[in-house]
Amino acid sequence: MAALRPRAATGDLRPVAVLRSSCRPSYLSSPCWQQGNMLNWKPKCTTKKLLTVVTGAKLDESEFESVDAPLEPQTWEGSFLCGLLKSQPHIFLVAATKLLQQLSLKRNDSLIRWEHSIGSSEDCLHRRIAEMKEQECRTAIEDVMYMLIVHNYFKIEVPMVPNLSKLISNRRLHIWPPRVTDLESIHGPEVLGLIREHLTSIIRWVHRNGPKINQSTLRVKRLQFGRIYSASIMYGYFLKSVTVRHRLEMTLARSQEFLQSIQFLNAQLAITLKLEQKEALGGSVETSSSKSSSLVDPHDLKSYMMSFDPKTLELCAKLRSREASNLIEKHSCALFGENKIGSTQKDEAVILDPVSLKRLLLEAIAFGSFLWDVEDYVNEIYKLQDR
Repeated sequence: MAALRPRAATGDLRPVAVLRSSCRPSYLSSPCWQQGNMLNWKPKCTTKKLLTVVTGAKLDESEFESVDAPLEPQTWEGSFLCGLLKSQPHIFLVAATKLLQQLSLKRNDSLIRWEHSIGSSEDCLHRRIAEMKEQECRTAIEDVMYMLIVHNYFKIEVPMVPNLSKLISNRRLHIWPPRVTDLESIHGPEVLGLIREHLTSIIRWVHRNGPKINQSTLRVKRLQFGRIYSASIMYGYFLKSVTVRHRLEMTLARSQEFLQSIQFLNAQLAITLKLEQKEALGGSVETSSSKSSSLVDPHDLKSYMMSFDPKTLELCAKLRSREASNLIEKHSCALFGENKIGSTQKDEAVILDPVSLKRLLLEAIAFGSFLWDVEDYVNEIYKLQDR
């Protein structure tokens, strides 16, 4: 478990307190803790009660209405947000933030309890509890992250493609309406140009390497189709990372150019004042050509990306968290109907037109872009596990 590390002094596995705040958990002053028995400790406020107060949502044990997404939530937190997105989307982000805060406290509390049980007879027990809580929280966090991604599709009013088995008839896949314009609207002009190059190259590659049917029909194996889709998610994630990095560097460059301009103007002003003083004293005025700082125009996004060395390229293309990696795998499996690794499944070919393929790939690229944003947002509240 990433949050738990061995202590060098003893060589044993011991939890390390990860809370930054100096707030003392309420259970440390409870009678159960003071008597050395933490088995009877219970939190005063559950997640469901807290969300009831904050959002005013009705929480019951009935099934929540599903949204248009191939992956179904595995936890209560995911199911709650799934239903909330349909019934009360205006409070979705508030509820998601509260869930992230509660999951962070839940994980950290279990680590602190383990920290304070060192040396007691309940040391091993609390270690096991902390490990279980870590796994439970990770599964819940992945559900929350996925629903935050779905929420981004919800905002642009583009439903996600469900499991392809629901759309395939006689091995033919047809997605309508394609919603290509809506999916392209989330990207800037430079990024969109790179995406169109990516789509063109994939469609040509599929048409060239797949069985020939006709110019308007493509045929691709389901397993290969899934790999192309996952690669497009990674491409969208990479483009988002590069765009953010490029924007940051251009902002810094503009700041430096602004400082250089100020320095140049100050130097010109000083020269002018000296000349005026010489004229006032009757001296001769000598003009000299001063060198002005030449400002280099910044490269466009494609040139900037092509200038990467292998190390920088790998850094931008690498997923930052294990949770993001798990989400890509889960989503792809849910979309293409793949079973668990090691199971046998017939790798039948799928027949589709270029428009349907473009629709799926644009959705995959958008998924990668949304994933980068969600990962960045969640990590500010709940520390994700480094990959």
